[in-house]
Amino acid sequence: MGAAQKTQSRSPVGQDTWKAGLWAFFSGVIVAALIAVPLSASFAFATHPETRFLFTNAVDVSATGYAAFWWVATLFLLSLPFLVGFGVARMSRKTLGILAGIVVIFLIALLVLAQVSFW
Repeated sequence: MGAAQKTQSRSPVGQDTWKAGLWAFFSGVIVAALIAVPLSASFAFATHPETRFLFTNAVDVSATGYAAFWWVATLFLLSLPFLVGFGVARMSRKTLGILAGIVVIFLIALLVLAQVSFW
């Protein structure tokens, strides 16, 4: 009887860990889908240094510096889904709620600024 009680008490903890892992994977997949196009563009800019001429008068750097910047951006974008998934798996519900609120406020501010700037 004592062994059955220990098994039952451990079961919810294992399920919570399993659920956290699934939510982390799901959030990582969502982030990967959202950054697919910017990741592709940054990889294209990194592998084709002649694209620096697309940004005439805005970027006056060497081909090496330009490629290095885009490789760093590519690596950051590539690691982002893993970082988000790890964060979701390790954070508490309260912390995730606060971060979600901050992201929502940031997106609303971004939309408002985009509308104002193109007016």
